[in-house]
Amino acid sequence: MLKILFYDTKSYDKDSFEEKRLQYPELEIDYLKSELTPATARLSKGYEAVCAFVNCEIGTATVRLLHENGVRLILLRCAGFNHVDIEKANALGIKVMRVPGYSPEAVAEHAMALALAANRRIHKAYVRVRENDFSLGGMLGFNFYRKTAGIVGTGKIGAAMARLCHGFGMEVLGFDKYQNPELDFVKYVTMDELLSRSDLVSLHCPLTDETYHLISRETIRKMKDGVILVNTSRGGLVKTEDLIEGIRARKFFAVGLDVYEEEKRNVFEDRSDEILESSVTARLLSFPNVVITSHQGFFTQEALNAISETTLENAMAFMNGESTGNEVK
Repeated sequence: MLKILFYDTKSYDKDSFEEKRLQYPELEIDYLKSELTPATARLSKGYEAVCAFVNCEIGTATVRLLHENGVRLILLRCAGFNHVDIEKANALGIKVMRVPGYSPEAVAEHAMALALAANRRIHKAYVRVRENDFSLGGMLGFNFYRKTAGIVGTGKIGAAMARLCHGFGMEVLGFDKYQNPELDFVKYVTMDELLSRSDLVSLHCPLTDETYHLISRETIRKMKDGVILVNTSRGGLVKTEDLIEGIRARKFFAVGLDVYEEEKRNVFEDRSDEILESSVTARLLSFPNVVITSHQGFFTQEALNAISETTLENAMAFMNGESTGNEVK
């Protein structure tokens, strides 16, 4: 029997995992609503494994406390792992396992939805019509057909987004260290060329030291005037202050964000009765050509099913001394 403590559990997480858990009677699971942090890591005593999501704080202090409590496995029900001190976990003999590809299409489709909504001002039209205002002022968009899309990062999610753009009749440019041989319709170019030619720039790369603030004042200046920027990857890819500066300078026709810097306290939480402390978030929301969603790119039935199934398979493999290839080194 493997005892697992789930952190940051929402009702839809529990429902999805409980449905799948019936197939794994060897796993004993308890659920917490609290995020995994150094303060809550102490609750893991008596458990061999913990399961956490993308917004949990699993740095050095957290990993050390988990180790002291006898935890031997950290299950990530997400693909990213930049919020985990992997080196410390490995040094303490704690295995970290993730879900590398739950549903690339879910995130890509959300990225395209953001691009379309921001372009055609769907968010503004929805509010207007509800108030019986059927005017079209400020709603003018442009066709994606025969325009150019720049896909930064052509892994599974980027590839899915590239196919969507190709289906819209767009020329597709790609930038990646490793070219995807399946994307024979994508022209790989330098980052500078992609920025200067693309009408739509969509970010699909991991957050690393190299990609941190990939979109900043310098790269924004290289973009075509009137570009649409979409980010469904990690907030840290875009330097928010420089983005705001670019929006104010009317460099962007529209911006669609599912992730952004300083989003941590907002992600998956209802804060409708609170005053947001971050002026950055408020400023972004003040622009009529900006659409922001709450880190929901992954949120489809298919993705939740894949996340729960892969996570539980990872737990079983650990218990049986097997490898799934989902271990993070």
